[in-house]
Amino acid sequence: MPITFDSALGIHQKTLAFRAQRAEILASNIANEDTPGYKARDIDFKSALAAVEAESVNSLTRTNSKHIQINTSENNAEILYRVPNQSSLDGNTVDGQMEKSAFADNALRYEASITFLDRKFKGLIAALKGE
Repeated sequence: MPITFDSALGIHQKTLAFRAQRAEILASNIANEDTPGYKARDIDFKSALAAVEAESVNSLTRTNSKHIQINTSENNAEILYRVPNQSSLDGNTVDGQMEKSAFADNALRYEASITFLDRKFKGLIAALKGE
């Protein structure tokens, strides 16, 4: 059985993609903190990852070249609007402190995923070298 990146890395490559997408969204929220009418957005990381896991379990395998290829692998999670804790007069729903906290938490988890994948690659390299 050949080793592929999907089988070796599992869901961790999708985790990085979702973390990067979430970082972009949170950075956009922080940048638009003072923009009137701007609606804060975010993704539900757990549901996005659960959807990817369910897709990998239910994925179809093409056994013939004449079969229709279905490409359901999407790196983008559903972007949702955040419900504000306190309404503002200008319609902006961004809470700067909450966004900065969420951004820091996401950055920390992104770094942890990078560290995990780094160790995974080092293990694969060691296995290939026979160490």
